[in-house]
Formats: sequence, C-alpha cells, structure tokens
Amino acid sequence: MDSMSRDDLESPDFQDTYTDALAEVIDTKREDKPLPEAPEPGQEAGKVFDLMAALNKSVAKAKAKASRGEAPAEVHEPPKKRTAAKKTTAKKQPVKKAAANLRRPGPRPAARASPR
Repeated sequence: MDSMSRDDLESPDFQDTYTDALAEVIDTKREDKPLPEAPEPGQEAGKVFDLMAALNKSVAKAKAKASRGEAPAEVHEPPKKRTAAKKTTAKKQPVKKAAANLRRPGPRPAARASPR
C-alpha cells in the first residue's frame, strides 16, 4: 500500500474535513456536550456564472456579426441515428411426440424411510 501513496496530495486542498468534523460531532455526543457550531459558508464557494447573461451576450455577438456582413458560423446537420439491425431468431424444431410415449405409466416405487 505504501508504494501506491502519493506525496503530492498532501496539500490542504485535499484534506478530508468532513470526516474530521463528523468525528468531532460523534465525540461530543458521547460525552453529552453541546454540539460544535457549524462554520458559516464563506468565500470558498466557486464562481457562479449567469448562464442567461452569457447566452444573451453570445446571441447579441452573433447578430452583430451577421449585421456587419461577416460570414455566419457553419451549421452542420447532426448525424442521423442508426437503428440497430434486428436479429432473427432461429426457429425451434417441433418436439417429437414419440419420445413422450417411451415412459410407461405404472405404480410408483414406495418412498424409502431414512434410518435414524
């Protein structure tokens, strides 16, 4: 296992804070102490993009390009979906009725009692 470890993952970015916080909560519950305060979310969150604003900006840019007489972007047709070829199943051979007549009805053997 030691040969599979990586030293470049020792950064604070890769620290498991959830497990540490969960262990702290479990320890405080065992000792009947009040639970620790949850940290307030801060500036750690990633950048949020306004997708509608980006779309409107892109559309306005494309319209401006078209009004200036520049060549519009090439539009390609999406590839057509291919349907899988249907496989035909082999027809089963009919069962011969002569094989069913080989077994003769008769008395059944008595069940053997198991020795105890």
